[in-house]
Amino acid sequence: MEEPEQDIRETLAVRIQNSKENDFIEIELHRQELSYQNLLHVSCCELGIHPEQVEKIRKLPNTLLRKDKDIQRLQDFQEIELLVKSGKCEHTRHTTSPLMERPCYNSKAATLTY
Repeated sequence: MEEPEQDIRETLAVRIQNSKENDFIEIELHRQELSYQNLLHVSCCELGIHPEQVEKIRKLPNTLLRKDKDIQRLQDFQEIELLVKSGKCEHTRHTTSPLMERPCYNSKAATLTY
């Protein structure tokens, strides 16, 4: 049986370009919540940077994402890079502890049962 449309989630791998930390993190968004602003907000929150620091969002290897339609075409486990303004990458996540006090994940995703 197929899942209802509102329960379909996309998992995306996100990192900051040219960061000391080269690893991706995975974020999960409902298919209906896939928008440029939502992707930017959740990614920045999870990576510990401010959205104002992000100059561009790129789908690897070389495609800039500019609008909601671009974001809605993303596939599960697509790799995304945030390009930050030069000299402006201040990680707030690593100044307190390796793990954030309050994760910025989708609260609905936390109720999943496996």
